[in-house]
Amino acid sequence: MPTASKVCFFFETKGFSLENRTALKAFIETIFKKEKKSLESLNYIFCTDKRLLEINRQYLQHDYYTDIITFDLSAGPSTIGEIYISIDRVKDNASTLGTSIKSELHRVIFHGALHLCGYGDKKKEEVVLMRKREDYWLSRYFSE
Repeated sequence: MPTASKVCFFFETKGFSLENRTALKAFIETIFKKEKKSLESLNYIFCTDKRLLEINRQYLQHDYYTDIITFDLSAGPSTIGEIYISIDRVKDNASTLGTSIKSELHRVIFHGALHLCGYGDKKKEEVVLMRKREDYWLSRYFSE
């Protein structure tokens, strides 16, 4: 009997779907294993700009749009997290960056997981390292 995934996807955005969910969940679990972080549970919630702005204002006191907000809810050594992703922002960023929505979406999905693995993005050197890890995992995911 297969074990239940530690990763779940929830969709608040109508008309949006995510391909190869089972494989993606397994890959996200692999990221945690390879980054030497224990994963208990991780929920991804795909939503709108409006919803993510509300969360940003309410919980972080930030009054601006963002593509992702990651909450580490861990109480012990095993990671418990919630990651909110604005599909509107992902689409806009893909257009601005000249990349596919699929590639940008996966970058953001992995970005959130990497935050929970301990990577930051506040300082310039943290951003550089975060981008390297995102690129590493994107290349692994899309080469499989």
